[in-house]
Amino acid sequence: MKYITTAIAYLNGAPHVGHALDYLLADIWARRQRNLGEEVRFQAGTDEHGQKVAKKAAELGLEPAELVDKNAKLFRELLQKMNASNTNFIRTSSEAHKRRCQDIWRKLAAAGHIYKSAYEGWYCEGCESFFTNSEVEENHGVCPIHHQPFVKLKEENYFLKMSEFLPRIRAALEKGLKMSVEEAANSADSDFIKIVPDFRAKEILNLLEDMPDVSISRPKTQVAWGISVPDDAEQTMYVWIDALSNYITGLGYPDEFEVRFWPASVQVIGKDILRFHAAIWPAILLGLGLKLPKILLVHGFVSMNGEKMSKSLGNVVSPDEIMEKYGADAFRYYFARHVPTVDDGDFTWKKFENAYNGELANELGNLVSRVANMANKYFDGKIALSSGCAINAKKSQELMVKLQFSEALEAIWGQVRQQNKLIDDKKPWKMAKNDEKKPELQKLLVVLVQNIVAISEELDPFLPEATEKIRKIFTPHGVKYDGEILFPKTA
Repeated sequence: MKYITTAIAYLNGAPHVGHALDYLLADIWARRQRNLGEEVRFQAGTDEHGQKVAKKAAELGLEPAELVDKNAKLFRELLQKMNASNTNFIRTSSEAHKRRCQDIWRKLAAAGHIYKSAYEGWYCEGCESFFTNSEVEENHGVCPIHHQPFVKLKEENYFLKMSEFLPRIRAALEKGLKMSVEEAANSADSDFIKIVPDFRAKEILNLLEDMPDVSISRPKTQVAWGISVPDDAEQTMYVWIDALSNYITGLGYPDEFEVRFWPASVQVIGKDILRFHAAIWPAILLGLGLKLPKILLVHGFVSMNGEKMSKSLGNVVSPDEIMEKYGADAFRYYFARHVPTVDDGDFTWKKFENAYNGELANELGNLVSRVANMANKYFDGKIALSSGCAINAKKSQELMVKLQFSEALEAIWGQVRQQNKLIDDKKPWKMAKNDEKKPELQKLLVVLVQNIVAISEELDPFLPEATEKIRKIFTPHGVKYDGEILFPKTA
């Protein structure tokens, strides 16, 4: 049993490339695991409460519920357009999630992990989060993500006793640092969290030095659109208990808990929300007596022409815009290969078009059409799959285990190029002119067909549409090709 999650998308706006990157990385992993015979649960969803949603709805003349219904549909559609294989989609405005969050609150309160107190601290409305004094000083009083000054707030809230859990969280992160990804994935222990890449774990360990108790409610006068705190009509449950709990409420916790899927095998998140998933989320789980997630896979940001994407700069590119022009596989290919899995990446239309025409069309698409056309021309398609192939997938498979997807795709692409080189070196079109060379030509085409099919199996998690077409062309009973180009070149 494998369980992978993505961060749930906040619904004050439409989907962007960062959301799509979450879905893509999770889908690559999920598809790979299914190909290995695993049962996989893949959950995505939407984070629908809070101040920013209510504010945006008011600006548009809508009720918050109307806005989240409208935007949740956009995220469901994005997953479908990307060919994401998610099995579940959770919405935090659902009645089941609300009820289960309140049950979680009651459990934490009954165990003595929650208290009420007056609080004064630095707050970022964009993050909907309080920040420590050291974080505020380090960033010179300005949120590094939203570029807005932190605001000093004083109010009476409920708090989660982080101090009770910090030693265990620290120990879990330190243990995870000493483990390989493969060890973490296969471990039966529940006292560790493996953060990928390792340097992100070190960032969190530094943060824990100055981690205060965490505010988990806001006065209803400040945040009315949200889940009410049990037995306190004046307080709204804050984002941490509400949003973070989706990973287990989506499994039915606590009333219908599908415990066979917990702990999560991998949780995919952006680097901007790591602190919440590597500190606050483990505290909630420990407070509930639940196991910690095994792996947090943390990706970076995608810039546009070297600059942060921003509506004010007019440089935002939407996933829909790319897929409408080039298709889902092309989108998946660029962001899987040309955006490092665990680092920042950059997008420009020129880079994308170069990758599409130079790699997808010229290398993979051309390889498939060349071999299929030669099989039809020289042997009437009677080139059946053999029992072996010449490609070595060991490197790419090892990289997949390490969650190094961009490097794995690079290794697979090396095999694509090798097949093209084999064709260029052997010159089958010359062999076809000599009847004595026909048996050798047939053997060559058998090797090429077998290798293409083997490559397509490795490419399947990345390019599901293309690999399905390749399987239909190169069958166990021969080549069936109607001339369709996998990736037609663009002008």
